[in-house]
Amino acid sequence: MFLSISTTHQPATDLGYLLHKNPNRPFALELAFGSAHLVYPEASDERCTLALILDVDPVALIRGRGEGQGGLLDQYVNDRPYAASSFLSVAIAKTLRTALGGRCAERPDLVGTALPLEAVVSPLPARGGAELVRALFEPLGYTVGVETIQLDDRSPDWGASPYVTLRLATTCRLADLLTHLYVLIPVLDNKKHYFIGAAEVEKLLDKGGAWLPAHPARDLIATRYLRRSRALASEAIARLAEISDGVSEDEAETAAPDDDGVVASPREAAERRLEHPLRLHEVRLDAVAAELKNSGATRVLDLGCGSGKLLKRLLVERQFTEIVGIDVGLRDLGIAARRLRLETLPEHQRARIKLLQGALTYRDDRLIGYDAAALVEVIEHVDPDRLPALERVVFECCRPGCVVITTPNREYNVTFEGLPAGKLRHPDHRFEWTRKEFSAWVESVCARFGYQARIEPLGDIDPDLGGPSQMAVFTRGAA
Repeated sequence: MFLSISTTHQPATDLGYLLHKNPNRPFALELAFGSAHLVYPEASDERCTLALILDVDPVALIRGRGEGQGGLLDQYVNDRPYAASSFLSVAIAKTLRTALGGRCAERPDLVGTALPLEAVVSPLPARGGAELVRALFEPLGYTVGVETIQLDDRSPDWGASPYVTLRLATTCRLADLLTHLYVLIPVLDNKKHYFIGAAEVEKLLDKGGAWLPAHPARDLIATRYLRRSRALASEAIARLAEISDGVSEDEAETAAPDDDGVVASPREAAERRLEHPLRLHEVRLDAVAAELKNSGATRVLDLGCGSGKLLKRLLVERQFTEIVGIDVGLRDLGIAARRLRLETLPEHQRARIKLLQGALTYRDDRLIGYDAAALVEVIEHVDPDRLPALERVVFECCRPGCVVITTPNREYNVTFEGLPAGKLRHPDHRFEWTRKEFSAWVESVCARFGYQARIEPLGDIDPDLGGPSQMAVFTRGAA
């Protein structure tokens, strides 16, 4: 089976950066059911095409590979080695994982760029016909071409073939195209080669959370994606409906929407529930917004902006003439855009704010030249061995006059009901610092990059444990 993706973006070979695959080097990967090969049939400044060729081993589907491995199917006669299916979705996830996740370390500016893209999938089972193909892809902005593949011209009595060659054309982000294909190919096939469990609901929400809630065929897509379990399909449809109504699925059971009709991004939700009795997140945001305002800054960065609550506060302050939010998560950025109502903002307001996708551990020239920056509960999500890279990006490359950073105080964790001893507040936290550890880090940053800083506790202060959160306000010394 075959998938190709082409662009005429100039230079077209930028596609190689986004896909994390060098056009000059073929790539192959062994999978449990066969092998995937990536090649570039054409790679020039005018046009570049990547081809993913999936070679499924029909014997391995039945017998499995390696000693003790069971097969994925129980019938030798099937179309799985020859037609696009969930096998192709798995191959996309395995070979193009970084592009599917919307990440590009070397060219983060490309990730959020809408590119002219064409995709071809063949042969693709379309169990529902050309009408279903168009109903799935046209609402997403694609020009759709569907060409039926004849089974055998010599045997017309066999009837119409369910297999088609699908051609798509649009201008969008590459990650969006890959996500649409990843979800919708198995939906069209209406079969899956692996067990459908609760994890499939999370996978569907992860890959479809930004576009599926508003899709007119949302319920059909969820039902066919989770075809072996009505209960799971019902759960997915209910949660997608909550997202469509402006409620984060992670907090729908424990919190009501805020004044913006949005709750938290998935990254923020678990920690927010734990800290909710203290309203600590609101305390942090109010304190950070006040520090940015008092700094006299007019052009500000929210680094790791999440669901956009700080951005919302900054937007109402006329002092800030340029506001930029950046986050690695495309889903978080989508929630922030809804919170800010970017599509309906007056033009003079819309011109003041910008959302960017990017990683804070890589130099990004788009972030240079701003007066102030905030990192609200961000550094603890960075692996300790990558923290020096973030420090250089913020304090050496961007080098704003004021930097405000907040992070949890680990000593305070013993007061949280339901948090086991020794556990961190959020499963994605890579560390949480004591007050002494945070102070030592702040002093080290100041010494190395020419800043001065003060540290303040945030929230209800315990005389022995300090505040639940801690804030450092860095100001740049004279050059």
